[in-house]
Amino acid sequence: MRHKVAGYKLGRNTAHRRSLLRNLVTSVIVEERVETTVPKAKAARPLVEKMITLGKRGDLSARRLAAGYLMTDEAVVKLFDTVGPRFGDRNGGYTRIIRTAWNKGDGADKAFLELLGSEKVLDEKREKRAETRAKKAAEAKKAMEEAEAQAAQDGGVEPAKDEEDKKE
Repeated sequence: MRHKVAGYKLGRNTAHRRSLLRNLVTSVIVEERVETTVPKAKAARPLVEKMITLGKRGDLSARRLAAGYLMTDEAVVKLFDTVGPRFGDRNGGYTRIIRTAWNKGDGADKAFLELLGSEKVLDEKREKRAETRAKKAAEAKKAMEEAEAQAAQDGGVEPAKDEEDKKE
């Protein structure tokens, strides 16, 4: 019996669990929203909150502690430059867990682990993706029109098909 035993084992050994949670926390800070299973989200939430508290402190010691835990320098920079100051006047409760769907294979509950106030950032990312998709679609349409114009200019029949018609 696990009376009064805190934490989640997540079906992994200690090293695997630690690296999983470090990667998850780093991803949440960089992306501001991550989809994962509910137990993983619940296990990572206190760690994300501790990192944001370090980001709010902002001193050299806090930066070194965060750099020792987070996986990338990009995450450390974002934590101390944007995420930490965003929650400057808030005492805890920086994240939320939103349950979404289930895994098709094993039926595990899925959830989003996201930072509060990340709606603006996520909307900007969506708009940027939509612009890139529209640009790629326009380029593809232009290439198709040019190919059709070239085919019409060549007489409407491709040379390889024309030679096959002469053989028959």
